[in-house]
Amino acid sequence: MEWRASHILVRDRALAQELSRKAKQGADFGSLARENSTCPSKSSSGDLGWFGPGKMVPSFEAACKSLGVGSISDPVQTQFGYHVIKVTGRKD
Repeated sequence: MEWRASHILVRDRALAQELSRKAKQGADFGSLARENSTCPSKSSSGDLGWFGPGKMVPSFEAACKSLGVGSISDPVQTQFGYHVIKVTGRKD
C-alpha cells in the first residue's frame, strides 16, 4: 500500500483546527498550505509525494490509512507539531 498526501504543519492546535475546518468547507488546500504551513513542502502546496509504510511517523501514517482519497483529517499531533492531512492518492 502506498499513499500520496499533502499536509499543513503548524505548531498551534487551535490554528490546525481552524485550517482543517476551512479545508473541509471547501477552501483551497494548497493555498492554505502555502500561507500557513511551517514545512518546506508548503512551496509545493503541501504535497509530500508518494510514500509507503514506515516512511512517515506512526500517527501520520495511521491518519493516511484511515482517510479516503480526497478526505481531509482533523489535526494530527506528532513531534513536529499539528498536521492537517489531505490524502490525494492511494495504490494497493
